[in-house]
Amino acid sequence: MGKTGILLCGHGSRSTGAVAEFEGLAKALTERFPDNPVAYGFLEFATPIIQDGLASLMDQGVTKVLAVPGMLFAAGHVKNDVVSVLNDYAAAKDSIEIGFGRDLGIDPKMLAAARDRIEQAEQDAASEIAREDTLLMVIGRGTSDPDANGNIAKIARMLGEGMGYGWTEVAYSGVTYPLVAPGLEHAIKLGYKRIVVFPYFLFTGILIQRIYDITDQIAALNPDIEFVKAGYLNAHPSVVDTFVDRVQGIEGGDNNMNCLTCIYREQVVGFEAAVGRPQQGHHYHVQGGGTGAAEPHHHGHDHEDGHTHPPHPHADHPHGPGKRDPNAA
Repeated sequence: MGKTGILLCGHGSRSTGAVAEFEGLAKALTERFPDNPVAYGFLEFATPIIQDGLASLMDQGVTKVLAVPGMLFAAGHVKNDVVSVLNDYAAAKDSIEIGFGRDLGIDPKMLAAARDRIEQAEQDAASEIAREDTLLMVIGRGTSDPDANGNIAKIARMLGEGMGYGWTEVAYSGVTYPLVAPGLEHAIKLGYKRIVVFPYFLFTGILIQRIYDITDQIAALNPDIEFVKAGYLNAHPSVVDTFVDRVQGIEGGDNNMNCLTCIYREQVVGFEAAVGRPQQGHHYHVQGGGTGAAEPHHHGHDHEDGHTHPPHPHADHPHGPGKRDPNAA
C-alpha cells in the first residue's frame, strides 16, 4: 500500500534567509507528522522547485500527496500558479493523487501569533506608551486580488480592536495602495505618540528589510513619535498549528477557498475583466534560480526576465507603485 506524503508549496525568494526559514517550517511539519514523508518546493527563484518535492515524495513510495500552500492568502499564486503545477504533475503521473489545502487565511491561531510578535516588540521598546496613545500599522504584501488585500484590512481591524490600540492603519509593500511610505506619512498626521509597524509576512526577505528601512527614514523625520518595528510571523508555534490544520483539512473536506469575492468567479467591482481568466501558471521559466540576487520580485508589472502578473486596475493610483517608487520614503 502506498504512503501519504505532505508537500509544502512556497512562492520562493531571492533571499537565502527566507529560503532557510521556509525549510525550517517544513522541518516543523516533519516533527508534527512523524509517520508521513514531508517535502517542500518553490514556484520560482529558489530550489527545490515544487516538482522536485513531488518527485522526492514519489521516490519514498508516496502515492497520495496532501499539498498545502505555504502562503498567507489565496491570491493568484494559490488560486492559479501552484494549482497549475500540481495539476500538470498529476496529469503526467498516473500513479499519484494530489489533494490541495486552503490558504492560512484569517484564523484565530494566526491572530494569536501576530499578537505575540507585536507584544514582544512593545516589551523591547525604549519607553512605555499606552496603547490608546499608539497607532498600529499592519503591512501586507499587496496583490492584484482585492480579496487577499481585504484580508489584511480585516486582520488589522481584529488586532487593533482586540488589543485596544488608539487607531489602526493598513499599508502594502507593493502592487496595490497605499504603499508603506504614504501609509506612514498619513499615520503621522493623526497625532499618536507611538506607531507600531507590523509586517504581516511569514518570512524574511528583501521586502521585510525595505519596510524596516522606510520606517527608519520616516522616523528620522519625525523624532517626536516613537516608531516600533515588530517582527514578522515566521514559524511561530501557532503558525505551525495552522499549517497542521490545513493538512488535516484536506482529507476532512475543509479545503474550500472563498469563492464569494473571488475575482475569477464573480463580478467584483473594478476587477470585472478577471472573471473566467484561465487557471494557468506562468512561473515555469523562472523556476529554480535567483536565490541571493539583489533585486526582489515585484508583482504586477514587467520583469527583466519577461515574467509578468495581471496588473492592478488602479496601478497608477498616486499612493501606489505606478506613481511612486516603492523604495522611496
